[in-house]
Amino acid sequence: MKITAVTTKEAAQKENVLLTLATHNPVEQQEFFSFLSRENQTSLKEFAAENFKAEEGEVHSLWLGSKNPKRIVLFGLGDHTKWNERKNPLIARRLVQYAKKEGFKDFATFIPRDILTDIKDMGRLIAENALMADFAFDIYKEKPKDAKPKTEAMFVAADSKDRKALSQGITEGIIIGEETNRCRTLANTPGGDMTPALLAKEAMASAKQAGFKATIFDEKEMRRLGMGAILGVGRGSDAPPRFIILEYLKGPKNQKPLVLVGKGVTFDTGGLNLKPDNYIYEMHMDMSGGAAVIHGIASIARLKLPINVIGLIPAVENMPSGSSYRPGDQLKSLSGKTIEVLNTDAEGRVIMADALTYGLRYKPEIMIDLATLTGAAHVALGSHCSAIFSNDEKLTRHLIDIGNISGDYLWPLPLWDEFLPEIKGTFGDLANIGSKDRYGGASHGAKFLEQFAGNTRFAHLDIAPRMTAIDSDFLSKGASGVGVRLIAELGRHYPNL
Repeated sequence: MKITAVTTKEAAQKENVLLTLATHNPVEQQEFFSFLSRENQTSLKEFAAENFKAEEGEVHSLWLGSKNPKRIVLFGLGDHTKWNERKNPLIARRLVQYAKKEGFKDFATFIPRDILTDIKDMGRLIAENALMADFAFDIYKEKPKDAKPKTEAMFVAADSKDRKALSQGITEGIIIGEETNRCRTLANTPGGDMTPALLAKEAMASAKQAGFKATIFDEKEMRRLGMGAILGVGRGSDAPPRFIILEYLKGPKNQKPLVLVGKGVTFDTGGLNLKPDNYIYEMHMDMSGGAAVIHGIASIARLKLPINVIGLIPAVENMPSGSSYRPGDQLKSLSGKTIEVLNTDAEGRVIMADALTYGLRYKPEIMIDLATLTGAAHVALGSHCSAIFSNDEKLTRHLIDIGNISGDYLWPLPLWDEFLPEIKGTFGDLANIGSKDRYGGASHGAKFLEQFAGNTRFAHLDIAPRMTAIDSDFLSKGASGVGVRLIAELGRHYPNL
């Protein structure tokens, strides 16, 4: 879908006009109203007075006749005094989903300036969320014979003086929206078509397209380095593991890099601790953190942000077989610490131990990992935000603010030292699950990862709660693309965190 900034006069002459209004915004006070014919002004004013209260979620459509606009659709936003920033991304999504449902070839819209005030930010927010709402993962489906026409264009109105800023924001939003959707495509792809080697191939292609460096380590190189944790988890599969290194170095030479680590389990059966039926179905999305790192860095590269950032993705398939790692095994990690395996379904933290240790080689200013790590985080927070654990309160506050701006929301959970004794191994240095208390699983996983982050300012983002879209997201079913928008916004703020 093409998204273009136009003048208010141009937008008012499009065939389909989608107008969002809060309860205090009479339709006749909107700028575009003056560009309608007198007859249409009267019709719209009377229609709105009789039928439209602008309550949140309310939608009413008015047919006007042969001249453009032929149809005006009114969308209610409710009381603007009760509005919050988490609703902002949903505006464009609602409009696009409605246009798709109705089969509009194109439409124009006007966003209320008292809700979205900064023109450039408004353009970015509209564009990225419009593209996210337009996305559907249908490459495995036969095209319906009675399919409605695709919505090809969206026109966003602004005053002539604001059009340049709006266009700049739209351009940035398109980049972020496209990369988020590419992340969703990767995560949605079935495990049989997205092995570690294929994920590495996708990372190489993305790097070539966006303009950054990608290096892939195979089993031989990982064995030479001593990445026993990654190799241990991956040995049960016929699809061998890969270690993906992404480097975007466009910042000052003396700028310490931001290191991002993404969990890349391309399919997670749970290993010998096999997952039950109702949990295993979506486990091709257990590489969502890795996909987010690939396309988050691609966003940074396409936006040409002047920073240094490294992406590290341990990619494995966790399968049960005669060669699988077993409960009770001791895996020697790259750090030299041994990992006592108490549950083969806690594999994500095991492979990320080696990746975090490798990340220390870059002497990072900040190291952040993104992982669909625990169901416990999902239970604790619900499906509307990801969990953040950090050893730095200032970093936590900054990342929560960045999450609010980007739409990838975060909420803090504890990373207290009290959790450390609970993950101490009996025969090895660390156990991969809490061995002394079955509660606090999300914090156990985070505390485990922290042991491999050295003295670096560190944050662990458990994105399991946001792995898949929910109905209130106004997105298609499947992967949500969580993390890409956060990384892009993080790139804007780095290194001032």
